[in-house]
Amino acid sequence: MAKAAKKAVENRHYDVVLAPHITEKSTMASEHNAVVFKVSGDATKPQIKEAVEALFDVTVTKVNTIVSKGKVKRWRGKPYKRTDEKKAIVTLKDGDMIDITSGI
Repeated sequence: MAKAAKKAVENRHYDVVLAPHITEKSTMASEHNAVVFKVSGDATKPQIKEAVEALFDVTVTKVNTIVSKGKVKRWRGKPYKRTDEKKAIVTLKDGDMIDITSGI
């Protein structure tokens, strides 16, 4: 018997999940089966759930999103606006885990 072919991951999933968000607070959340990702600004919760399940082969139980509005700063006296960013806190099923240090 031949090995079962691994299902190919669609490119649109890589457009939804941009990068892991690694901070002290997100590492403390990982003790409770939660992982924090930077996601696309127009991504919805079902899209984020589908992308994480496809990319990392885990089961997602809950997705919470946060939109951080960009601050207005000054550089050489002229104001500019930092870009807005959207983060997703993804809670995984007990027993599942994602090692964000290994990459995709």
